[in-house]
Amino acid sequence: MEFLVSKGDYIRYFKRSLLLILVCVIVLVCTDQDYYSLLGVSKEASSREIRQAFKKLALKLHPDKNQNDPNAHENFLKINRAYEVLKDEDLRKKYDKYGEKGLEDQQQGGRYESWHYYRYDFGIYDDDPEIITLDRGEFDAAVNSGELWFVNFYSPRCSHCHELAPTWREFAKEMDGVIRIGAVNCGDNRMLCRIKGINSYPSLYVFKTGMQPVKYYGDRSKESLKNFAMQYVTSTVTELWAGNFVNAIETSFASGVGWLITFCAERGDCLSYQTRLKLAGMLEGLVNVGWMDCGTQGELCDNLDISSSTTAYFPPGATIINNKEKGGVLFLNSLDAREIYQEVMQHLPDFEIISAASLEDRLAHHRWLLFFQFGESDKSNVQEFKKLKFLLKDEHIQVGKFDCLSSPSICNKLYVYQPCLAVFKGKGTGDYEIHHGKKILYDIVAFAKESVNSHVITLGPQNFPDKEKEPWLVDFFAPWCPPCRALLPELRKASKHLYGQLKFGTLDCTVHEGLCNMHNIRAYPTTVVFNQSDVHEYEGHHSAEQILEFIEDLRNPSVLSLTPETFVELVQRRKREEIWMVDFYAPWCGPCQALMPEWKKMARMLNGLISVGSVDCQKYYSFCHQESVRGYPEIRLFPQKSNTAHHYYSYNGWHRDSYSLRGWALGYLPQLSIDLTPQSFTEKVLNGKDHWVIDFYAPWCGPCQNFAPEFEILARTVKGKVKAGKVDCQAYAQTCQTADIRAYPTVKFYPYQGTKKNVLGEYIDSRDAKGIADLLNEKLEAIQNKGKRKKSRNKDEL
Repeated sequence: MEFLVSKGDYIRYFKRSLLLILVCVIVLVCTDQDYYSLLGVSKEASSREIRQAFKKLALKLHPDKNQNDPNAHENFLKINRAYEVLKDEDLRKKYDKYGEKGLEDQQQGGRYESWHYYRYDFGIYDDDPEIITLDRGEFDAAVNSGELWFVNFYSPRCSHCHELAPTWREFAKEMDGVIRIGAVNCGDNRMLCRIKGINSYPSLYVFKTGMQPVKYYGDRSKESLKNFAMQYVTSTVTELWAGNFVNAIETSFASGVGWLITFCAERGDCLSYQTRLKLAGMLEGLVNVGWMDCGTQGELCDNLDISSSTTAYFPPGATIINNKEKGGVLFLNSLDAREIYQEVMQHLPDFEIISAASLEDRLAHHRWLLFFQFGESDKSNVQEFKKLKFLLKDEHIQVGKFDCLSSPSICNKLYVYQPCLAVFKGKGTGDYEIHHGKKILYDIVAFAKESVNSHVITLGPQNFPDKEKEPWLVDFFAPWCPPCRALLPELRKASKHLYGQLKFGTLDCTVHEGLCNMHNIRAYPTTVVFNQSDVHEYEGHHSAEQILEFIEDLRNPSVLSLTPETFVELVQRRKREEIWMVDFYAPWCGPCQALMPEWKKMARMLNGLISVGSVDCQKYYSFCHQESVRGYPEIRLFPQKSNTAHHYYSYNGWHRDSYSLRGWALGYLPQLSIDLTPQSFTEKVLNGKDHWVIDFYAPWCGPCQNFAPEFEILARTVKGKVKAGKVDCQAYAQTCQTADIRAYPTVKFYPYQGTKKNVLGEYIDSRDAKGIADLLNEKLEAIQNKGKRKKSRNKDEL
C-alpha cells in the first residue's frame, strides 16, 4: 500500500523532528555540566581558589554527611572528578581545549576520602594569608626571586605535619615581611617534591638565590625556627656613635638610601636586637638600619634632644642644623616591627613617572619595568613594590610609571587598555612583554628577570608575522587561563636556546579577538609555529624541553605525518627490504600526548634502519576505522615485505618510552651478524683474514637479550670494515671458556694483523653500538697507520 504525504504535512513533520532533535541536544549539553560551574569557580581561578571551593563543597556534599540521600555518592563523584582535573595543569589544559572527550583516557575522580580527611587534612594552609602555598608552576619563580624563603614540604596524611601546622602559622605571622614563608603540598605536587629530593614529611628548607638549599633539623618550636631562619637574613644593624653618625646621615643623600636609627636611652623601651634585625631584613636595600647607645653617646643624644628611647627615620637629604633642628626626620613611637616597616615604606619615594615625550628615548637605552596606570587614582603602587628597584638592580632594570591618560595613543599602540606592568628590553617600544601573572612581588621579580633575558615579545596586528622569511612561534593565549600563564615561563626558557633561529611572540586573544578568529583559535593556550606557508600546532606538555624537541623535529623531521594516500603509497607499497613503524593517534588523547616526544626520540634513534610515521585519527577518522584502529595510541610495525602487504605486529608492551619501543622494533630487523660454531669461529675468526667483532652470549641472559638489537645496529654500522659474529656460550661452553669469557654478554675484537689471531681477543667495555663503532674505527686507524710506518721503514732499509 502506498501513502501519499502533502508538501505541507511534510514540512510540519520535518519541523517537529527538528525540534525534537534540538531538545535532545539541549538535554545532552545540560547533563554534561561544566567542571568550573560544578565547583562554583571562574575559568580564571587559581589552584588555591579551586582547592578552597572544592573543600567547601566536599564538607557539604560528602556522603558521610548525607547518608539518607541515595544520590550523594554520584553527586560527590562529580565534584571530585572536577577537582582532580582542574587542579592538574596538563589535564586542565586538555579539558579547556577538548572538553571531557580529551579526558577519556584519564580515570581521576573515581575514589575519594572520608569527610574527616577533607575537614582536617585537606589544604592545611590554604586559609592562612601569611603562608604562600606554592604549586609546581610557581615554585622556581618564587625561590629564585632574590627573596629569602623558608618552605614547609608536607603531606596531608602526615600526623607530624599537622602537629607542626599551628607553630608554622605563628612563625609565619612573626616573620611576615622578613622572610617569605611557604608551603608545598606534596600530595598534590608529587613530581616537584620528587625532583627536590623530599622523602620525609615535614621537610623544612631555606632557599635564597645563589645559595644551596639548607635543610632544618632542629626541634619544631617557634623560637628554634626563628633563630635558624634569622641566620640567613644577611642584612646588618650598624652601631652608630659621634664619629660616624653625622657622616652616615650626610652620605645618605648621595646613595639615595636613608637611615632608620634606634636610640636606646635609660628612659623608655628600646627596640630589641631581634626587632632591629627583623627591620633590617624587611628594609634591605631600601633603608639602612642602625642603633645608638645614649648611655655612651650621651652628648650626641642631648644635642639631638633625645631624652628617652625612640626610633627615627632619616630620609636621604635629612638635615641636622646646629645638632638641634632635624629637617625631614620622622619619629616613630611603635615598638612593633611591622608597624614601623609600614610607616617607613609610606615615606619612601614613589617610582619615577616617565613622560610621553621622553618615553621612546628612555626605553631605547635602558631596560625598564613600567607600571601603566590610568590617572593618579590607580593604586598600582603597592608599598611592597618599592623593593623592586633593589631586587632588580643586578639585572640593571629600572622601574618607573607611565600614565596612559597623559598619552592614550602610546598605550593604544602598546595594546595597554587597563592597569598593568610590562618589561621593555632596552630596544625601544617595539621589544616588550606584558606581565600576566600574579600581582605579587616575587612573581613580578621572576617575570622581569626572565623577560629581559629572553626573546619573547608581545604581538598585535602591527607586528604579527605575515609570511615573513624568519619562522615564528606564536602563543595564542588568554590572561585569565592558568595553563596559559604556566606556559609563558617555559616559552621564555626555550626562546633563549633558539635565539637567531626562531622568533617567539605571544598574542592576547582577549584583546585581539579578530586575529585569533582568523587563525581558528578555539582554546587556550594554542601554540603555533609559522614557517612561511607551513603551519604547525604544538601539542606537547608545558616544558621548555618538549618545546625544544618539537622545534628540533620540525627542522629535522624524524616522524613522517601520513595521510591515507601516503600511507598506501609508502607503507602498504613499501619496498621489499623496508620496515615501517606507525603510530595511530588522536590529538586529544592523553597517552598519545605522552607518547609523542618519546616516539620522535625513538625515530631519531632508528634513523636509517626503520622508517617511522604517524596518522592523525581525528583528522582521518574514516581511514583509521577502515584500518581497524579501535583505540589510541595504536602502534604497529610493518616488517619487511612478505606476500601479505597488510601484515603487521601491534605493540602491546607496558612501557612506551623511546628505548623500550626501539628495542621492540629492532627485534624485527633481519639478522646481519653471523651465528658461529666452534669450527667456524676457529676457521673464520682466528685463522681468517678479516677483522671480527664477537658477541659472546647466553640465551637465558636478560642483558644479552637487551644487547642483541644493539649488536645488530653495530653490525650494520661497521659493515664492510668489520664482520660481526655471535657465539652461544650455552651451546658452545668450551669455545667461550677458551676465549676466557666470564660474564654475559661479552664483546671482543679480533683484528687481523697478518698472523693468526689470539683466541683471547681484545675486550671492549661498552654496550652502546655507536660507542663500540667509534672504538673499532680508532683501532682500525691505528692498525692502518702501523702498517704505513712498517712499509716506510722497509723502503728506508732498501
